[in-house]
Amino acid sequence: MENHGGRGMENHGGRRTQAERDALTVEIGYALCSAAFLAAVVFGAVAGPAFAFDLSDGARSTLVGAGATVAAVPFFARVVSVLFRFRESAQPSQPGRTSPDS
Repeated sequence: MENHGGRGMENHGGRRTQAERDALTVEIGYALCSAAFLAAVVFGAVAGPAFAFDLSDGARSTLVGAGATVAAVPFFARVVSVLFRFRESAQPSQPGRTSPDS
């Protein structure tokens, strides 16, 4: 078993291995894609009536603006939660030891 000095993904004096960089890249891609999907669903739920019904221009622009604003909140929340969860799972459970599932 290799001891990384409790540094988690900061092996080799702060440098990451290619596998660690690849894992981080995949996790960032997953965070962005799942957040974009969630934001699209929220936007559709809020702004959908603006396109489904014959509304005035003022009501339509209000719903579209509100949909974009409301959709931004879960987008950023999803990205942050996925990346923080990845960061926590990449750290060993005890300093100086690898995690049990590695």
